[in-house]
Amino acid sequence: MAITKSAKKAHRASLKKHVFNVRRKKVLSGATKDARKEMTTESLSKAYQAIDKAAKRGIIKKNTADRKKSRLAKAVAKATAK
Repeated sequence: MAITKSAKKAHRASLKKHVFNVRRKKVLSGATKDARKEMTTESLSKAYQAIDKAAKRGIIKKNTADRKKSRLAKAVAKATAK
């Protein structure tokens, strides 16, 4: 456990950030699942938004975000081409 005053404060801050990060990650995975399930351009744009926000906040790295967006777009294009 944290001993110094500043370490205690940093620990409290990290716990608060953790809540936001978990929430952002759930939104990201939910939007991605919806996009894969529905295979529409609207769901794809919502997934893009969630992926970009997660990358901006540091939940996932930029290259990971780009890879996820690329794979989603490819899957949606394949599904709508049929």
